[in-house]
Amino acid sequence: MNNVLLKNIYGLFIDGKWTERDRKLPVFNKYSQEVIAEISVAEESDVTASAAAAKKALKKPFPPYERFHVLKKASELLLERKESVANVLVQEVGKPLTESIGEVERAALTLEVSAEEAKRIHGEGVPIESAPGSENRKALTIKAPVGVVAAITPFNVPLNLVCHKVGPGLAAGNSVILKPAEETSISALLLAEIFEEAGLPVGRLNVLTGEGAEIGEYLTSNQEINMYTFTGSPSVGQIIRENTGIRKVALELGNNSATIVHRDADIEISAAAAAQKSFNNAGQVCISVQRVFVHEAIYESFLEKMVETTKALKVGDPADASTNIGPMIAEKEAVRVENWVDEAISQGAKLQVGGKRDGVFYQPTILTNVNQEMKVCRNEVFGPVVAVDTYHDEDEVIEKVNDSEYGLQAGLFTNDLSFVMKAAEKIEVGGLIINDTSGYRVDHMPYGGVKKSGTGKEGPKYAMEEMTEEKLIVFQ
Repeated sequence: MNNVLLKNIYGLFIDGKWTERDRKLPVFNKYSQEVIAEISVAEESDVTASAAAAKKALKKPFPPYERFHVLKKASELLLERKESVANVLVQEVGKPLTESIGEVERAALTLEVSAEEAKRIHGEGVPIESAPGSENRKALTIKAPVGVVAAITPFNVPLNLVCHKVGPGLAAGNSVILKPAEETSISALLLAEIFEEAGLPVGRLNVLTGEGAEIGEYLTSNQEINMYTFTGSPSVGQIIRENTGIRKVALELGNNSATIVHRDADIEISAAAAAQKSFNNAGQVCISVQRVFVHEAIYESFLEKMVETTKALKVGDPADASTNIGPMIAEKEAVRVENWVDEAISQGAKLQVGGKRDGVFYQPTILTNVNQEMKVCRNEVFGPVVAVDTYHDEDEVIEKVNDSEYGLQAGLFTNDLSFVMKAAEKIEVGGLIINDTSGYRVDHMPYGGVKKSGTGKEGPKYAMEEMTEEKLIVFQ
């Protein structure tokens, strides 16, 4: 992989200026494990300065059409640099080249949709004149930006998930302080350069890099910040909620995603989809398929096809266009997945394919004969592992899907409309995908879960609802 597109050192972006700090963190090429760059580590004073710059920026007009223009320009610039930015994702994430290009294209679309939504913010008329004594009054609501938004993003989709917070945040009229994951900060810093070139007013976007726990504490304790939007683990999400008091918080916290394959499903299509969506980005996706429940009437045929499809996947150098699965984000994560799989096998699970680790790589793995209490079923694996189980009837499988602390998305393959309607009502998730897996997402749809999968919705239009306050205006 050619590293010439990367700088040696990346600074912080505060109040329209790039600033380096003496303390640095290495960023590794996840395939070669070589250091490809260093990022500056923000200090508490940088958080204070960013919050002040963000708040100051709010005092200068940034009308909706201007927001549209800047976001649209940023989207266009991102597409112009698609291959070079994808090259960065290949290196800092270990994501295969095809997936990396796809992420850049999706990120550009997220910004474009955000740009369009900037022109569509509106309130509504409120018929208060229908109340006795208010016959001579009229009322309406307007949407006001919440103010300063702190956005904390994960390593797995480091460009598009940044755009899902920065795009709506700016479109709604806010200022944003972005804290990207320390393992994958470079793409976020490149995005800041793009926004700078697109003409974003100074202070509207500030980027702080460094250790998540340290900077997160500085962010949650800063009283100038009005809202927090976070994607990551439930444990960190809970800390953020506890430390931010009554300020607004939106949380997207993951899943142990389930997909049901009913007896009338197309076996080839459902098995291929389940294999693809279990292992893309090495399984490091919030809605990656982790639990598959197959009707007992088609179980053997489905499993045979899914194993066949999985064996054909190529694991290797993410820069190779023929690679399907690259490395995990760190060797310690691959070791964790290895331990969970070994534990499940010791508890009676059967290994159908995979189950091997080579350094930072973990082979795509299918387990059967599982039970709901195994870690590979109960917790979020966030790795290339899927558990395939059987069921006899609809009520049984709905109960199995709901036997989880999470509820982000689920999939259901069937042509039985009555089952679809029952599942839509009974399955406890934020999104149910019919005739596809839990792993389906387009960037303008409402996206968010229930239970420990979080609160609030993403998708530019829906995120902007979170990032604005409704204000009532009454005329007499």
